Amino acid sequence: MNGKKILFVSSEVIPYLPNNDISSLSYSLPKMVNENGGQTRIFIPKYGIINERRHQLHEVIRLSGMNLIIDDIDMPLIIKVASIPKERMQVYFIDNEEYFKNRGLHVNDDKKLYKDNDERAIFFAKGVVETIKKLNWSPDIIHVHGWIASLLPLYLKEYYKDDPIFNGTKVVVSIYGNEVNGKLNSKIVKKIQFDEIESETLKVFDDKSYRSLSKNAILNSDGVIFVNENVDESVQELAESIKIPVLKCASNEDYKKEYLNFYSTHLLTT
Repeated sequence: MNGKKILFVSSEVIPYLPNNDISSLSYSLPKMVNENGGQTRIFIPKYGIINERRHQLHEVIRLSGMNLIIDDIDMPLIIKVASIPKERMQVYFIDNEEYFKNRGLHVNDDKKLYKDNDERAIFFAKGVVETIKKLNWSPDIIHVHGWIASLLPLYLKEYYKDDPIFNGTKVVVSIYGNEVNGKLNSKIVKKIQFDEIESETLKVFDDKSYRSLSKNAILNSDGVIFVNENVDESVQELAESIKIPVLKCASNEDYKKEYLNFYSTHLLTT
């Protein structure tokens, strides 16, 4: 991994959000890459439940100030940054008053899914890419975790396909079992198509389930990792049918070696 750059884009990471499979791996994998000579950056949304003062977040003025157009509406992009204590890991937070301030991850106080979760995912994907472009930091691998990051592979493959900073970048997506249940906004495809994306992979959104986010991410990625055994069978079958590299990772002491080997063997071969 010596000198290789890996961008981790996740829905959550400890210590900023509670410990679970996604937040734990989104912390331990960048730490592993750093310890093996690689370079990392981590991006997550700046949910309202993240305590800015406790975690010493601060806005990066030179990266903020851009407006992203989401379904024909200008939405301001705010970038904040913090460092994980005792680790050489910087975390960038994608923020917007409408989509993230005073909001949780995917449900409101009544435990109902936010109706604009699709727009939040589009904004997050575009916000991450635009920030990486401003940083002029060209990643060798982008590793995607969580539903809100799931549109990033699609946008990289279609919307940003001619951007030279991502020439040679490989994308891998980690899939977690039973992450979010429920239906997406029925207009998700229309909102994506506003960005002049007409990919055949949009067909997976016909059922409007959150499962379709995972399927679309797989179809636009160079590799997939199934973290849990309880990943939906249709999602696993899709990955196997398109013959991209697959890692079924057991929760054991050797998982770090498995990830390093997967990166090196399947994503850093050129």
